[in-house]
Amino acid sequence: MSDAELAIAAAEAGAAVVRARFGQPLDRFAKSGRDFATAADIESEKMILDVLRSAHPGDAVLAEESGSDGDPDAERVWLVDPLCGTHNFAARTPLVAVNVALRVNGEVTAAASADPFSGEVYWTDRNVARVRLEGADHPLRPDGGIALVDFNLEPPFENGPGFRAVRVMSDVAFGQRFGTRVTSSTLALLWVAAGRRAAFVSDSDLRDNVHFASPVAICRAAGCVVTGLRGQPAYEGAGGLVASADQETHDAMLAVIGKQFRGS
Repeated sequence: MSDAELAIAAAEAGAAVVRARFGQPLDRFAKSGRDFATAADIESEKMILDVLRSAHPGDAVLAEESGSDGDPDAERVWLVDPLCGTHNFAARTPLVAVNVALRVNGEVTAAASADPFSGEVYWTDRNVARVRLEGADHPLRPDGGIALVDFNLEPPFENGPGFRAVRVMSDVAFGQRFGTRVTSSTLALLWVAAGRRAAFVSDSDLRDNVHFASPVAICRAAGCVVTGLRGQPAYEGAGGLVASADQETHDAMLAVIGKQFRGS
């Protein structure tokens, strides 16, 4: 089984747990601030790790709930987010995803993000980006003409107070060209790749970030333009993230975002 197929299998296994647990009363386990995990997060992660370890027991893992496991200097590291959108899930809102990515020598070489409720599994082997539905793979085609932009408004805000995503929404130039949506960080990125959103903005630190590793890799493989908030490489520290369907859309987004850094 290829690494991409293994990522798909693991993501599907986690998604099955999330789907089965949806709407049930679940214990919550406090983490930090407003963040928490549920039994579904923990059970999904266990299922994913079982799939990965049965195939490659020597690989290292960085998982959302259980943390790091294996050789810290390993060439192969799996990044696992068993339930991206826990707050949505707990509120019985079916806008969540399950993310599995393989990083080899610092580069994501295979990734899969599963939507438990649509049945879609987005995946990449770094060469192609596809969405699998009912056993058939379909190419992803970004489309800047959609003119809807999604935002991640959850703290921490790594570039505040100089930058605030909410100020982008109120910018006149932004409003003349784009409309706004706020859904789920993983799904929003995948929808940029699929031509359902024009762009996605997040003020986040992407280093070792299990939430973003898979959907960012899929966006890149689909041909999206992905940088930090200032147009720098997206994985340079806490520089945030802008993912756009095409260069024209990306330039328009960076122009609006840049006003905040210039203080205008």
